Amino acid sequence: MKRKAKILIIAASMAPAVALAWPWSTDMMDQPSIKPQEGNPALFPKRSIPVGGLPTKVANREEATNLKNPVAVSAASIKKGRDLFQIICAACHGLSGKADSPVSEKIGAVDLTAEYIQNYADGYIWGTISFGSAIMPSYGVVNEQGGSNDLTPEERWHVVNYVKHQLTKEPASAVTYSTY
Repeated sequence: MKRKAKILIIAASMAPAVALAWPWSTDMMDQPSIKPQEGNPALFPKRSIPVGGLPTKVANREEATNLKNPVAVSAASIKKGRDLFQIICAACHGLSGKADSPVSEKIGAVDLTAEYIQNYADGYIWGTISFGSAIMPSYGVVNEQGGSNDLTPEERWHVVNYVKHQLTKEPASAVTYSTY
């Protein structure tokens, strides 16, 4: 019995030394890597643009009204705008844009095919997408964190081209919603 106790005491006293000697106890800290603020930072490529802050000089959608659409209306732009509209806008405005999605009535979404919407300046629609409205969230980068649905300025102009030049021409029966 004394022999087993002696072995147990020796094993117990050796356990911390053995545990601290395991290779994974320190090698993660001392691996070959570049630590933050270590060495010379790489230079930014020429013509690079910082991604923080507002991408334009306007502060709200009213100021955006006079912006001219830099993206020409073309089949490619309308296709890109349609794709983005179906991904981001259709959940609330419906695929037809007539505020006919299952949630449109609950949140008060606007019918984008209405004449008064179609008469808005391109810049105002771009500003609404960028900055949001009373119930619509912003889909432009308006803070440092950004968001998962943020659209680049160019993507917002593609959506404007689709809403202004193709949305009212889409067939109303293009999509049906299923309810459970």
